[in-house]
Amino acid sequence: MIVPLEEAAADTCGGKGGALGALLRAGLPVPDGFVVPFAAYLAAVRGLDLGRRTAGPDDPAAARRAIEALTVDAGLAAALARGLGALGDPPVAVRSSAADEDTGRSSAAGRYESFLAVRGADGVAEAVRACWASLFSPRAAAGRESGGGSGGGSGDRSGDRSGDGPAMAVVVQRHLDAEASGVMFTPAGPGEPTGIEASWGLGPSVVGGTVTPDSYRVAADGSVVRTPADKRTRLDREGARLVVRNVPDGVRGRAAIDDATAVRLAGLGARIAALRGGPQDVEWAVAAGHVWILQARPVTAAPPPAGPPVPAADVPSGALVGTPGSRGAVTGTARIVRGPGDFARVLPGDVLVCPFTDPAWTPLLRIAAGVVTETGGVLSHAAIVAREHAIPAVLGVPDVTSRLRDGALVTVDGTAGTVTVTCPRKGEGSGR
Repeated sequence: MIVPLEEAAADTCGGKGGALGALLRAGLPVPDGFVVPFAAYLAAVRGLDLGRRTAGPDDPAAARRAIEALTVDAGLAAALARGLGALGDPPVAVRSSAADEDTGRSSAAGRYESFLAVRGADGVAEAVRACWASLFSPRAAAGRESGGGSGGGSGDRSGDRSGDGPAMAVVVQRHLDAEASGVMFTPAGPGEPTGIEASWGLGPSVVGGTVTPDSYRVAADGSVVRTPADKRTRLDREGARLVVRNVPDGVRGRAAIDDATAVRLAGLGARIAALRGGPQDVEWAVAAGHVWILQARPVTAAPPPAGPPVPAADVPSGALVGTPGSRGAVTGTARIVRGPGDFARVLPGDVLVCPFTDPAWTPLLRIAAGVVTETGGVLSHAAIVAREHAIPAVLGVPDVTSRLRDGALVTVDGTAGTVTVTCPRKGEGSGR
């Protein structure tokens, strides 16, 4: 009822599980673990009325509640306990591996649930059930409606063997208490550098965009261009929970990894891209001095080419400057969003302006004309989804939610990395 991670294949264990299995078989440094395959999910939900359409049920919320109420089968519970025991019963990461996730068509970045610092068979069973239920979360349903796909991602039906709609496998791996972690994009073509983003602590800070990470460009000759950032917070494991800590002032601007580690990562990235047959979006971590690969998926939308900062003379008067995240320019109404309570205020064509984009906010990117954030890097989930939707994005604009006024008309240039107040609405002031 579980599959050793080293034996995992995409047709039974999803894109994420299959990729990790291939990397392990090739001798790459991937934390060991196992996969709860599609078959276990399909067996668990067989008696539930989840609909017969490949797009999923007519009532996703009801489907989600039905799965959340499931009792994990005794046979699967015993298999989870055996799998954990074979690993030494450590804290583990429990990650989604859906049929429409990590494919060449769509990354489904941030669409489904994953959990870190999970302890014990009961905790893992609960996390597995939560991953299954996330197939029918609002952001997952919105992703499928917007064309994110619901099948195997390559024209097959590996995740829809019974016609019951999308399916979920779940990867269970050793949790790593990372000193530093981040994301790497391997080169899209000859002569292009490897792009790496890094920050202190666990990876969700970088992939979720809650910090502005250090940026590295590693050329084919091994030369490194490093741009340290002001990394104000870090995420760490404390027992069986995750905690956000402030980074000391003297450490915030220090590079999270040295150039030698960046070159080592670029070398691993080249091996992964060759093995997987194309440019890869790779999540990685450094723990106890060792570099580990946590995930690899095809690059679905390349970031804007890195270049020197826009010369001050070329920055429009009064413009706010950040990191180019997704190409293009758009003019729209700035809508300040600080939490779910503001979601209903976002209208089609608005420019989403927020501290960072939590994965739960992904449905907003279906209607927003552009995105501006206070933190985050070009390899974060928000930036990836913006590029997949062809939405201009500018990231890491300091204090932008207070520097812009809600309702101001703004122009977002995701190629240059600038945000300009075009015409404030009557009575709104300059927005600065």
